[in-house]
Amino acid sequence: MTPAQSQLVETLLQRFGPKAVTTDADAIAPWLRDWRGRYQGAAPALLSPGSTGEVAAIVGLAAEAGVALVPQGGNTGMVGGATPPADGSALLVSLRRMNRIRSLSATSNLAVAEAGVILADLRDAAEAEGRRFPLDLGARGSATIGGLVSTNAGGTQVLRFGNMRSLVAGVEAVLPDGSIHNGIAALKKDNRGYDLNQLLIGAEGTLGIVTATTLRLVPGLVSRAVAWVGLKNPADALALLRSLDATTSAVESFEIMPGRTVRLVLDHVPGIRPPLGADQPWHVLIEAVATDPAAEPPAELLERLLAPALESGLASDAVIAASEAQAESFWRIRHSISEAERAAGPAVQHDISVPVDDMPRFMVEGGAATEARFPGSSTVAYGHLGDGNVHFHVRAPEGADPEHWYAEQAPAISRFVHDMVVAAGGSISAEHGIGQMKRAELERLSAPSRMTVLRAIKAGLDPKGILNPGKLVVLAPALTSP
Repeated sequence: MTPAQSQLVETLLQRFGPKAVTTDADAIAPWLRDWRGRYQGAAPALLSPGSTGEVAAIVGLAAEAGVALVPQGGNTGMVGGATPPADGSALLVSLRRMNRIRSLSATSNLAVAEAGVILADLRDAAEAEGRRFPLDLGARGSATIGGLVSTNAGGTQVLRFGNMRSLVAGVEAVLPDGSIHNGIAALKKDNRGYDLNQLLIGAEGTLGIVTATTLRLVPGLVSRAVAWVGLKNPADALALLRSLDATTSAVESFEIMPGRTVRLVLDHVPGIRPPLGADQPWHVLIEAVATDPAAEPPAELLERLLAPALESGLASDAVIAASEAQAESFWRIRHSISEAERAAGPAVQHDISVPVDDMPRFMVEGGAATEARFPGSSTVAYGHLGDGNVHFHVRAPEGADPEHWYAEQAPAISRFVHDMVVAAGGSISAEHGIGQMKRAELERLSAPSRMTVLRAIKAGLDPKGILNPGKLVVLAPALTSP
């Protein structure tokens, strides 16, 4: 621990007590490694403020002392964005104690949640009031609202409701100098120049520490139906989605998976049964909902709309879940892909996006090009078809040494995949952010003007570079000098 860190920790201990500060290595250890196990950091202390005021005091004192801070929520990020530097040069700031839902109104369809509120808890609280918070993902039981805002998280319902940016109506945050940005009010009209709320969403904690947000809710469900459909190729899947969209607004999720991915889940995750009787080249998982008791029941709607697709050969097979348990079993397949891939061996994952109309071609041709360029590798491409988000994963050849492959082959594979994405007019990060994993690739593939603007924003708000150093964008030394 440096003298500056030691003095800051002692000051905070005296001011806020042991609940807010720990230097116990065993207590800190679980939060020093990222969820994927790819990055290992070090931090001499873990700070756990219990209020916005305490966050402001911590950041203000850290700014004066020149001590770097790394904000962290549920530590479920996929790009090492909440892992501290390995040299111990930063302190961790956990927002998990700030876990109050300050308000939730079914009348205004708004909830004010602190940064440490777990996504599943917010969804449960909204459901208790007859409302929904329409963002869902596999890590719902541990991901926190602050982290979801800071990474502009997506998930399986972006098709209908957009990502986190679309669901945030207000933001409260502590800025790098320790001042508080109070943008929590849900104003429909606010024309006071630059929108700081929007800057903070997706900034990965590099411009401020989000302490609370006002979130948009939608009407609760009356009923839902989940269908599993087999198809020949992704182009037919997109045609089916376009057909559904032209007929109804009830479809909220449309997930596409290749047959090899579904087989991987069936092989490696116990207790899962195949939804269809025979193997299919491609699969889609569709969820339709009703929020009005007078609306057509979603199961009947899907049966009516899928019948022509089966008759025309656009779809080759389909089943609609007969119960809520079966619906959850369908979703379990989709949410178990990462678990199955980890069990199958080393792989490099790419969270990318391309224009929606180009997604079917990219999934097929991009996979073939990657396997041809890196013999022995195998690709799986799945994702959220309606928003162009492809999870493009490349597995190592059978028998490859994981350490050697990650060090020698994975970087070249990622460069190859990202080059294809940029050539297709896409983005190297669709919903997971940049963190430390993609920082060099962002620099390599971005127009100089983009990087100039990103650095100017960072330098303007955090000239000392104390918030989440090494993530997203790094200031030139001249910008960080006192």
